[in-house]
Amino acid sequence: MNKMALVEAVSMKLGGTKKMAEDAVDTVFDTIMQSLGKGEEVTIAGFGAFLAKKRAARMGVNPRTGAKISIAATVTPKFRAGKALKEAVK
Repeated sequence: MNKMALVEAVSMKLGGTKKMAEDAVDTVFDTIMQSLGKGEEVTIAGFGAFLAKKRAARMGVNPRTGAKISIAATVTPKFRAGKALKEAVK
């Protein structure tokens, strides 16, 4: 399923227009991204939690040359599935 299929499903379920459904889906995604950007965790009961995880700086190896390189610290988005989502996938 892609974003447009999700918009279609929301539109069918709520009975509104596709534009209204697309705005709703965009609003949810934008709110999650803004919260993660602030370092906040977004938890949706029964679905899961989105969080921003810090990765420490580390040393790596260039696979072509074998030279050691420094990899900078970064923050990456993570998702932790909730119990209901895990059960639905089984």
